[in-house]
Amino acid sequence: MNLPNALTAGRIAATPLIAVLPFANSWGLRLVAFSLFTLAALTDYVDGKLARSRKEETDLGRLLDPLADKALLIGTFVPMFLLAPTFPFVTPIGPIGLAWWIIAIVLGREIFMTIFRQAAARRGVVIAAIGPAKWKTGFQLVWQGSAYFWFWAATLAAAKNWTGATLWRAFAMFNGTVGTIMMIAAVILTVYSLVLYMRSFGAIFAASPSK
Repeated sequence: MNLPNALTAGRIAATPLIAVLPFANSWGLRLVAFSLFTLAALTDYVDGKLARSRKEETDLGRLLDPLADKALLIGTFVPMFLLAPTFPFVTPIGPIGLAWWIIAIVLGREIFMTIFRQAAARRGVVIAAIGPAKWKTGFQLVWQGSAYFWFWAATLAAAKNWTGATLWRAFAMFNGTVGTIMMIAAVILTVYSLVLYMRSFGAIFAASPSK
Protein backbone atom coordinates (compact mmCIF):
# COMPACT_ATOMS: atom_id res chain seq x y z
CA MET A 1 0.00 0.00 0.00
CA ASN A 2 1.48 3.37 -1.01
CA LEU A 3 1.51 6.50 1.17
CA PRO A 4 -1.60 8.20 -0.33
CA ASN A 5 -3.65 5.05 0.14
CA ALA A 6 -2.30 4.64 3.69
CA LEU A 7 -3.42 8.18 4.54
CA THR A 8 -6.88 7.46 3.13
CA ALA A 9 -7.10 4.20 5.07
CA GLY A 10 -6.04 6.07 8.21
CA ARG A 11 -8.88 8.52 7.64
CA ILE A 12 -11.34 5.64 7.49
CA ALA A 13 -9.87 4.05 10.63
CA ALA A 14 -10.12 7.33 12.57
CA THR A 15 -13.76 8.00 11.63
CA PRO A 16 -15.36 5.79 14.34
CA LEU A 17 -13.41 7.67 17.01
CA ILE A 18 -14.36 11.00 15.45
CA ALA A 19 -18.00 9.91 15.58
CA VAL A 20 -17.99 8.55 19.14
CA LEU A 21 -15.65 10.79 21.18
CA PRO A 22 -17.87 13.93 21.09
CA PHE A 23 -20.44 12.03 23.17
CA ALA A 24 -17.95 11.70 26.04
CA ASN A 25 -18.61 14.43 28.61
CA SER A 26 -14.93 15.33 28.75
CA TRP A 27 -13.27 18.36 27.21
CA GLY A 28 -10.08 16.31 26.81
CA LEU A 29 -11.75 13.60 24.74
CA ARG A 30 -13.66 16.20 22.73
CA LEU A 31 -10.31 17.88 22.02
CA VAL A 32 -9.04 14.53 20.74
CA ALA A 33 -12.12 14.29 18.49
CA PHE A 34 -11.48 17.78 17.11
CA SER A 35 -7.80 17.00 16.55
CA LEU A 36 -8.58 13.75 14.76
CA PHE A 37 -11.14 15.51 12.58
CA THR A 38 -8.60 18.21 11.68
CA LEU A 39 -6.04 15.57 10.70
CA ALA A 40 -8.66 13.69 8.68
CA ALA A 41 -9.65 16.88 6.86
CA LEU A 42 -6.00 17.61 6.03
CA THR A 43 -5.42 14.10 4.69
CA ASP A 44 -8.49 14.52 2.49
CA TYR A 45 -6.49 17.19 0.64
CA VAL A 46 -3.01 15.70 1.00
CA ASP A 47 -3.65 12.13 -0.14
CA GLY A 48 -5.04 13.13 -3.52
CA LYS A 49 -2.30 15.69 -4.11
CA LEU A 50 0.38 13.17 -3.19
CA ALA A 51 -1.09 10.51 -5.44
CA ARG A 52 -1.08 12.86 -8.42
CA SER A 53 2.35 14.38 -7.78
CA ARG A 54 4.00 10.99 -7.17
CA LYS A 55 2.04 9.30 -9.94
CA GLU A 56 0.70 6.77 -7.46
CA GLU A 57 -2.97 6.87 -8.40
CA THR A 58 -4.39 3.35 -8.07
CA ASP A 59 -7.72 1.58 -8.37
CA LEU A 60 -7.59 0.99 -4.60
CA GLY A 61 -7.18 4.71 -4.01
CA ARG A 62 -10.09 5.53 -6.31
CA LEU A 63 -12.21 3.11 -4.27
CA LEU A 64 -11.05 4.18 -0.81
CA ASP A 65 -11.07 7.97 -1.23
CA PRO A 66 -14.82 8.47 -1.83
CA LEU A 67 -15.56 5.83 0.81
CA ALA A 68 -13.44 7.77 3.32
CA ASP A 69 -15.16 11.04 2.40
CA LYS A 70 -18.66 9.62 2.86
CA ALA A 71 -17.72 7.85 6.10
CA LEU A 72 -16.27 11.04 7.58
CA LEU A 73 -19.31 13.05 6.53
CA ILE A 74 -21.74 10.63 8.14
CA GLY A 75 -19.49 10.12 11.16
CA THR A 76 -19.46 13.86 11.93
CA PHE A 77 -23.11 14.50 11.15
CA VAL A 78 -24.26 11.99 13.78
CA PRO A 79 -22.82 13.90 16.78
CA MET A 80 -23.43 17.27 15.13
CA PHE A 81 -27.15 16.47 14.87
CA LEU A 82 -27.61 14.69 18.20
CA LEU A 83 -25.56 17.21 20.20
CA ALA A 84 -26.99 20.29 18.47
CA PRO A 85 -29.64 20.90 21.20
CA THR A 86 -26.86 20.97 23.82
CA PHE A 87 -24.20 22.70 21.73
CA PRO A 88 -25.94 24.98 19.22
CA PHE A 89 -23.96 27.63 17.39
CA VAL A 90 -24.20 30.96 19.23
CA THR A 91 -25.06 33.71 16.73
CA PRO A 92 -26.36 37.29 16.78
CA ILE A 93 -29.81 35.99 15.80
CA GLY A 94 -29.90 33.32 18.48
CA PRO A 95 -28.81 29.67 18.81
CA ILE A 96 -28.56 27.72 15.54
CA GLY A 97 -28.75 23.93 15.56
CA LEU A 98 -28.59 21.38 12.77
CA ALA A 99 -31.94 20.69 11.10
CA TRP A 100 -32.66 17.23 9.73
CA TRP A 101 -33.45 18.63 6.28
CA ILE A 102 -29.93 20.06 5.98
CA ILE A 103 -28.50 16.61 6.59
CA ALA A 104 -30.97 15.18 4.07
CA ILE A 105 -29.86 17.66 1.39
CA VAL A 106 -26.14 17.14 1.94
CA LEU A 107 -26.20 13.36 2.32
CA GLY A 108 -28.82 12.94 -0.40
CA ARG A 109 -26.68 14.87 -2.86
CA GLU A 110 -23.59 12.80 -1.98
CA ILE A 111 -25.43 9.50 -2.41
CA PHE A 112 -27.01 10.63 -5.67
CA MET A 113 -23.71 11.83 -7.13
CA THR A 114 -21.97 8.59 -6.17
CA ILE A 115 -24.59 6.59 -8.07
CA PHE A 116 -24.60 9.10 -10.93
CA ARG A 117 -20.81 8.94 -11.34
CA GLN A 118 -20.85 5.15 -11.37
CA ALA A 119 -23.61 5.08 -13.98
CA ALA A 120 -21.74 7.63 -16.11
CA ALA A 121 -18.52 5.62 -15.83
CA ARG A 122 -20.33 2.58 -17.22
CA ARG A 123 -21.12 4.73 -20.25
CA GLY A 124 -17.50 5.73 -20.63
CA VAL A 125 -17.79 9.19 -19.05
CA VAL A 126 -15.60 10.23 -16.10
CA ILE A 127 -17.11 13.06 -14.05
CA ALA A 128 -14.39 15.09 -12.36
CA ALA A 129 -15.05 17.45 -9.47
CA ILE A 130 -15.99 20.95 -10.60
CA GLY A 131 -15.04 24.23 -8.94
CA PRO A 132 -18.27 24.82 -6.97
CA ALA A 133 -18.13 21.23 -5.68
CA LYS A 134 -14.58 21.78 -4.41
CA TRP A 135 -15.63 24.99 -2.70
CA LYS A 136 -18.59 23.12 -1.22
CA THR A 137 -16.23 20.60 0.32
CA GLY A 138 -14.06 23.35 1.77
CA PHE A 139 -16.98 25.20 3.35
CA GLN A 140 -18.37 21.91 4.60
CA LEU A 141 -15.12 20.98 6.36
CA VAL A 142 -14.90 24.40 8.06
CA TRP A 143 -18.52 24.02 9.19
CA GLN A 144 -17.83 20.55 10.61
CA GLY A 145 -14.61 21.77 12.20
CA SER A 146 -16.42 24.72 13.83
CA ALA A 147 -18.94 22.32 15.38
CA TYR A 148 -16.26 19.98 16.68
CA PHE A 149 -14.23 22.87 18.03
CA TRP A 150 -17.35 24.11 19.79
CA PHE A 151 -17.96 20.72 21.44
CA TRP A 152 -14.51 20.98 22.99
CA ALA A 153 -14.40 24.72 23.76
CA ALA A 154 -17.87 24.90 25.32
CA THR A 155 -17.14 21.88 27.53
CA LEU A 156 -13.81 23.37 28.62
CA ALA A 157 -15.39 26.77 29.32
CA ALA A 158 -18.09 25.18 31.48
CA ALA A 159 -15.47 23.21 33.42
CA LYS A 160 -13.35 26.33 34.01
CA ASN A 161 -16.33 28.64 34.72
CA TRP A 162 -15.49 30.91 31.79
CA THR A 163 -18.99 31.13 30.35
CA GLY A 164 -19.80 34.44 32.00
CA ALA A 165 -16.70 36.23 30.73
CA THR A 166 -17.16 38.91 28.07
CA LEU A 167 -14.23 37.60 26.03
CA TRP A 168 -15.69 34.10 26.07
CA ARG A 169 -19.09 35.32 24.90
CA ALA A 170 -17.43 37.22 22.04
CA PHE A 171 -15.46 34.13 21.04
CA ALA A 172 -18.58 31.94 21.19
CA MET A 173 -20.40 34.42 18.95
CA PHE A 174 -17.50 34.46 16.47
CA ASN A 175 -17.23 30.66 16.25
CA GLY A 176 -20.99 30.24 15.94
CA THR A 177 -21.29 32.91 13.25
CA VAL A 178 -18.47 31.39 11.20
CA GLY A 179 -19.93 27.90 11.56
CA THR A 180 -23.40 29.07 10.56
CA ILE A 181 -22.15 31.01 7.52
CA MET A 182 -20.11 28.00 6.39
CA MET A 183 -23.14 25.75 6.84
CA ILE A 184 -25.34 28.02 4.71
CA ALA A 185 -22.66 28.36 2.03
CA ALA A 186 -22.09 24.60 1.96
CA VAL A 187 -25.80 23.85 1.54
CA ILE A 188 -26.18 26.45 -1.24
CA LEU A 189 -23.15 25.05 -3.10
CA THR A 190 -24.40 21.50 -2.53
CA VAL A 191 -27.55 22.30 -4.49
CA TYR A 192 -25.82 24.58 -7.02
CA SER A 193 -23.09 22.08 -7.89
CA LEU A 194 -25.69 19.33 -8.33
CA VAL A 195 -27.59 21.52 -10.79
CA LEU A 196 -24.36 22.15 -12.72
CA TYR A 197 -23.55 18.43 -12.86
CA MET A 198 -27.03 17.64 -14.14
CA ARG A 199 -26.83 20.41 -16.73
CA SER A 200 -23.41 19.25 -17.96
CA PHE A 201 -23.77 15.48 -17.80
CA GLY A 202 -27.46 14.65 -17.65
CA ALA A 203 -27.61 14.26 -21.43
CA ILE A 204 -25.19 11.30 -21.45
CA PHE A 205 -28.06 9.05 -20.36
CA ALA A 206 -29.95 9.87 -23.52
CA ALA A 207 -27.26 8.06 -25.49
CA SER A 208 -26.61 4.34 -25.67
CA PRO A 209 -24.09 3.01 -23.14
CA SER A 210 -20.52 2.52 -24.40
CA LYS A 211 -19.69 -1.05 -25.31
